[in-house]
Amino acid sequence: MVTDRSAGPRLPSVQLYTVREALAADIPGTLARLAAIGFRNVEPYDLVAYGRPLAAALGAAGLAAPTAHQGILGRDLAPILDASAAAGVGTVIDPYAAPERFATIDAVAAVADALNEAAARAASSGVRVGYHNHAHELAVELDGVTALERLAERLDPAVVLEVDTYWAAVGGADPVALLERLGGRVVALHLKDGPFTDEPRDQVALGQGRLPLAGILAAAPGAIRVLELDDTRGDRFDALAAGLAHLAQVDA
Repeated sequence: MVTDRSAGPRLPSVQLYTVREALAADIPGTLARLAAIGFRNVEPYDLVAYGRPLAAALGAAGLAAPTAHQGILGRDLAPILDASAAAGVGTVIDPYAAPERFATIDAVAAVADALNEAAARAASSGVRVGYHNHAHELAVELDGVTALERLAERLDPAVVLEVDTYWAAVGGADPVALLERLGGRVVALHLKDGPFTDEPRDQVALGQGRLPLAGILAAAPGAIRVLELDDTRGDRFDALAAGLAHLAQVDA
């Protein structure tokens, strides 16, 4: 059984896609640099590719990986579960389903059914399955309810959500109100900042944009806080350091 080694939401995590170029060049050095900034958790992406190479380096850097991103829909679960075990990941989150899969009630139901099936199969290995949103799941309303919330209605309780609060805002949602409606289903948050545009380079360090961080933390106090930048116009390591400091200040 995979053990989730996170010490809870107040030890923030970082989505490793933020530093993807550095990670591709030097896994141990990149993890050591993130640990020096102050992170104690990381969230790998492409878990099947990176899970085993990360495993030894995580321990050496004093880091854990309670959550990870990996495409699940339509994938063979066996290598995903193997990689989860190698890296000590307890929750595997599908990071993206295309907009057409959220265009109708039937399409959303198909996504939910696939996630439910994957969760049932992963449970025997002690792994939870989740889903992470972008903007399109919030931009579309189906009978007056956002497509993401229609998905949540159809999901088995075993399937969890990681809400990307920035992309939710880009999609037109109030991230605080959204989290309040989704409740305990949300086990992790993606936190980044900016002017709520769909241009990744507009993203900035947490605290330097429009994201209502205090309200978000209050609405999901038990969720793991995962800092992320899809891109930015400055140095991403510097932005992570500034964002982590701001998070600590708000969290205090």
